[in-house]
Amino acid sequence: MQTEIDFSTDGESARVLDDGAMLLRGYAVDDADLLLAAIARISAAAPFRHMQTPGGQTMSVAMTNCGPYGWVTDRRGYRYQSEDPLSGQPWPSMPDEMLNLAVDAAAAAGYPSFKPDACLINRYEPGAKMGLHQDRDEANLGQPVVSVSLGLPAVFLWGGPTRTSPRRRIALHHGDVVVWGGPSRLYFHGVDILAAGQAGGMSNQRFNLTFRVSH
Repeated sequence: MQTEIDFSTDGESARVLDDGAMLLRGYAVDDADLLLAAIARISAAAPFRHMQTPGGQTMSVAMTNCGPYGWVTDRRGYRYQSEDPLSGQPWPSMPDEMLNLAVDAAAAAGYPSFKPDACLINRYEPGAKMGLHQDRDEANLGQPVVSVSLGLPAVFLWGGPTRTSPRRRIALHHGDVVVWGGPSRLYFHGVDILAAGQAGGMSNQRFNLTFRVSH
């Protein structure tokens, strides 16, 4: 079951989604240009790729990573590792502008001790989506997830503790940040099919930065 999509900002800069989960409207807008430049540098060293799930499906979202650890998926399963499987080299380091934003956003949402060691960078193009899932591959589930949206607006599917929990459809705009942890840490979530358009100075692209503590 899904509730109607919420495209409004309600004039609020912060909005509680659930216990432990908060939407910070426009929190990353002022840093967007720096973040996009950092993404370009990272993807030059560790190119975006469409990973394969353990079940053999190719993901519609292209991915890369930065930080001491990166999230990967292939026939062997979902996991974090310190080397890029394409190059065998360490993932690019996490730029200060990314790390500082993630730490500040987590603190604003009530998680003052957050220090991520992994940033998964997703690149969406029209038609791409992310199915409902939990972020549960991390060793320390006591730490939150910080998710930053850049570029095209997306419909964020925010569910609950089970796959069949009612879902809300929430519009995420350029610069929005969602933080979830505590009681909401393992809530199911996803992204609906991305529509074409232009936003944040980009045409037909959306980037999502997902910061986690993997170990």
